[in-house]
Amino acid sequence: MRLSQSLIPTLKETPAEAQIASHRLMLRAGLVRQMASGIYAWLPAGYRVLAKIANIVREEQDAAGAQEMLMPTIQSADLWRESGRYDAYGKEMLRITDRHERELLFGPTNEEMITAIVRDSVKSYRELPQMLYHIQWKFRDEVRPRFGVLRGREFLMKDAYSFDLDKAGAVVAYKKMMLAYMRTFQRIGITAIPMRADTGQIGGDLSHEFHVLAPTGESGVFYDAAFEAGDAFASSDIEAFYEQMTTTYAATDEKHDTEAWEKIPAERRREGRGIEVGQIFYFGRKYSETMNFAVVGPDGTRIFPEMGSYGIGVSRLVGAIIEARHDEAGIIWPDAVAPFRAAILNLRQGDAATDKICEELHAKLGADCLYDDREERAGQKFAEADLMGHPWQIIVGPRGAASGQVELKRRATGERWELPVADALAKVLG
Repeated sequence: MRLSQSLIPTLKETPAEAQIASHRLMLRAGLVRQMASGIYAWLPAGYRVLAKIANIVREEQDAAGAQEMLMPTIQSADLWRESGRYDAYGKEMLRITDRHERELLFGPTNEEMITAIVRDSVKSYRELPQMLYHIQWKFRDEVRPRFGVLRGREFLMKDAYSFDLDKAGAVVAYKKMMLAYMRTFQRIGITAIPMRADTGQIGGDLSHEFHVLAPTGESGVFYDAAFEAGDAFASSDIEAFYEQMTTTYAATDEKHDTEAWEKIPAERRREGRGIEVGQIFYFGRKYSETMNFAVVGPDGTRIFPEMGSYGIGVSRLVGAIIEARHDEAGIIWPDAVAPFRAAILNLRQGDAATDKICEELHAKLGADCLYDDREERAGQKFAEADLMGHPWQIIVGPRGAASGQVELKRRATGERWELPVADALAKVLG
């Protein structure tokens, strides 16, 4: 993509409303624009990040055996009355009346709707277990939207739902989803720690939150340093993995157990702040019973399925990643979710040798690179490339171009190399 032909409206000044790093940098890097309180338009570069995160989430959900579908954003109030949550949910629910005076709502979550869908389709124990998910926009009418996409009113979320014949099967589904989440965060390039949590509006008696470590996190967190070696937890042995996840100490300040904490060796104790980016729940028959969803068991009796739900804040992750990975110059994207893997910076637009190398690089790197072909001074190009956080910068100037050399910069470390074009390409693509 050529920057001269792209809608990436970067800002030099920080907007007054931006209170934290992710909000400030998302606005300055041209990723989003606020359209109303807590509601954002995702501009092309920001949407590329959102889509890459969603694809990783999707691949790991598929690998865990979940089936993708898509439910509507607008739901009937009658479904929520079946579960008893319509009046109980509170003012965060945006309630709507259509022209026929039917009561609707902009869904904050989908437990009721998925229960109704499966209830209408699944009649026998032979058709269980089932696990379904979608990636869909939600709305929760926050009383004070702030911090950009970290606490907006409209947000993109992956929510999955499991249906099992008994508690043992439901707990297996819960464990599978926890493993899928850890693999998801690992692939994205961040450390997210699972912590036992309250179930809140969803209900049930087993839940874990996943927190990304960041200085601006809304929760205080306490955890064993073993979590810092994140790859050690992505085991294929589901029982061993779950045992390790749930016995290695991690808690938010609300759930912190001082006595258990003091049993951990001092050199392994870590304290910090965390941003919640996902939560999983096992809530048994809470919805199947209230919404009268039963299947016929092997002996002809009615069985109410055991359920769980599993959410990841896809749009919230964008802000959390930036909070965890930025410096004074701008964003430092993990390779897997950067809007562009590399930026090509042409320092002498119009110079034959420089233009030729840039065009060759652009053609070979394809759609995952951004070619800064503008008639701007080098300092502005450097500053905007750092601001946008491209993992790699390929800097092409007339001196190096004359001998077939380019300068390659790694954004995360600041390392630089003078390399032949082919070697630079190999390093970026490697």
